[in-house]
Amino acid sequence: MPVTLDADAAAVYKAFQEAGRPAYETLTPDEARAYYLAARLVTNPEPPALAEVRDFSIPAPHGAIPARLYRPHDSRLVDGLSPALVFFHGGGWVIGNLESHDVACRALAHAGELIVISVDYRLAPEHKFPAAVDDAVTATQWVADNAPSLGIDAARLSVGGDSAGGNLAAVVALAARDGKGPQLAGQVLIYPATDFAMAHPSHSEPETSVLLTHSVIRWFRDHYLTGAADIHDWRASPAKAATLAGLPPAYVLTAGADPLRDEGDDYAQRLQEAGVPVTHRSFPGQFHGFFTMGKLLQQANVAASDIGAWLKQLN
Repeated sequence: MPVTLDADAAAVYKAFQEAGRPAYETLTPDEARAYYLAARLVTNPEPPALAEVRDFSIPAPHGAIPARLYRPHDSRLVDGLSPALVFFHGGGWVIGNLESHDVACRALAHAGELIVISVDYRLAPEHKFPAAVDDAVTATQWVADNAPSLGIDAARLSVGGDSAGGNLAAVVALAARDGKGPQLAGQVLIYPATDFAMAHPSHSEPETSVLLTHSVIRWFRDHYLTGAADIHDWRASPAKAATLAGLPPAYVLTAGADPLRDEGDDYAQRLQEAGVPVTHRSFPGQFHGFFTMGKLLQQANVAASDIGAWLKQLN
């Protein structure tokens, strides 16, 4: 479908092109991680002030999962406990960490007036599928089990994430529905990856190969998955789940110039058809990754505020 970038998005895309940054698929994972982390200094907006930010560890079978808690000044307390969002960062399961999405998590905590727990799950290719899924499920269950000590109301616990993190949030919601996790209040899926078949038209349209290019998606896929059979596993491709019925209310965000656009749109539609309450927000003039670029792209700040408002009406 034709895509016209918003003026600010087009300017940012041009700046990235003129900067001569190497394509991630030409780098080692460690090199790509360094480039991705450095970009936040140019693109992240000023973070809102919060009441508390602290790092801690979540016990796991392999040792520990690093995590970070964000507590806003204004929390929607009930009996002294706050709603919470367990957040999984994007980065193709290969790059990204607590720092790359620090400002985004601060913004969500502030906008939603709730605690955010950011989870630093294991990355590929050092830890291939389903390591990230296992960490996401483990972390969510641990937060629910330890909710009071964190100041969290377990009955108002949601999951969310962007891109690869949106994939993990969708998978955690499915696992929790099927008894491998707590009952969840909601799921926030920010341009999520939902189908590794990569057969939707947006995976081949030239207009969508912006920053997250078609070739770098394949690079992420090949680092993350162990083989072709994983494509059909719902823990990698939540769209492959037999049914989406019984899942918690969903906020799904998609962008026009995004290879993942169509699979995100389809997932939102399938959720709705399965009887799940869905709020689907499309940003047709933005590209994949815009959500963390609030210093340069005003629509990122609009999206953060919109998600915060959705979380407030959720519980």
